Amino acid sequence: MPALPSTNPNPTILITGANGYIGTWAVKTTLERGYSVRAVVRTESKSASLRELFGNYIEKGKLEFKYVEDLTKDGAYDEVVKDVDAILHIASPLPTQSSDPQDTIPPAVEGTLGMLQSALKTGNNVKRVVITSSTAAVVTNDLEEARTFTEADWNERVIKQVEEGGSNVHFFLFYRASKILAEKAAWNFYNTNKSSIGWDMTAINPPYVYGPSLEPHIASPSSIGGTQQLWWNQVVDIPSEGLTKEALGIKGGNTWVDVRDLAEAHVRALEREGAGGERIIVSGGPYIWQEWIDTVNALASPAIQPVLPKGYPELASGEIPYHIRVDTSKGERLLGLKYRTKEDMVRDIWADVERRGWSEGLAKKGSVAGL
Repeated sequence: MPALPSTNPNPTILITGANGYIGTWAVKTTLERGYSVRAVVRTESKSASLRELFGNYIEKGKLEFKYVEDLTKDGAYDEVVKDVDAILHIASPLPTQSSDPQDTIPPAVEGTLGMLQSALKTGNNVKRVVITSSTAAVVTNDLEEARTFTEADWNERVIKQVEEGGSNVHFFLFYRASKILAEKAAWNFYNTNKSSIGWDMTAINPPYVYGPSLEPHIASPSSIGGTQQLWWNQVVDIPSEGLTKEALGIKGGNTWVDVRDLAEAHVRALEREGAGGERIIVSGGPYIWQEWIDTVNALASPAIQPVLPKGYPELASGEIPYHIRVDTSKGERLLGLKYRTKEDMVRDIWADVERRGWSEGLAKKGSVAGL
């Protein structure tokens, strides 16, 4: 079914998690495409950065805000889905260091089902719902052999690990389990209610998300958070215990996507008829951390290069036998996606670093020189 009705000259897109790293880029991409956006955040104070970034769209009546403090509350989205044409459901609990899986898994599942239930009850104009899942729901880590994963794969192993280990397993496994269980619950709801809903659904499965931030006020790199913080700490400001060949090489590798390409994928999933009812992996490709270190060293300003970590350049010389790959052919076919390269992303991240004045702090610190 067509995602956005041609009869409506000004479709409104509901975006949850709108003030987050991915959500902010999704708001920007959606607005620049000409759509109106109804941005959902938890509280009014959480909308401050969006108001600063997109004030001109607010003045034009193209951006409005709704507040849903408890995403798991029954009927939480009933009012906000009214009169919207499509939904980007990006909101999801982030990984925490809680030892209780109940702090992560039920909120993810209940928040996703709550959105779909509201779309069924009161979303009379909705034509497509796009949910943000993850390759955590696809890729089984810690396999002995190298493998390429597709949309047909499910990370069933992590569910078993959490069920058997409970609070004794690493907290990040709770996050992985939450993504697979939330996505499975969504597809079950969609298939069970297909005869009574007027919309279809797409799941977007990104891996690790890196790239520049739109957040206007970040005091220092230590304040970034999330996957941006992970990238910075693994590439630019590496703690001494992270500089091992194992961590920077094949066993520490994974797959990635630029946050801007992910935002574009979400919007195209609204627009492309063929994306309905599909699960789509979105990824710029595989990596090992040494590649990022080499790329930063090649593209950073000469004044900064002496204090950047060097790692073990031999790890990224020649053809790299990546342990984990994902097949992105479906997204390229259905959404027409073309991805930024590692060089593209690092160049733009470093421009952002310079703009925020962080490079000066690095030069003064100098604690990673020669590593």
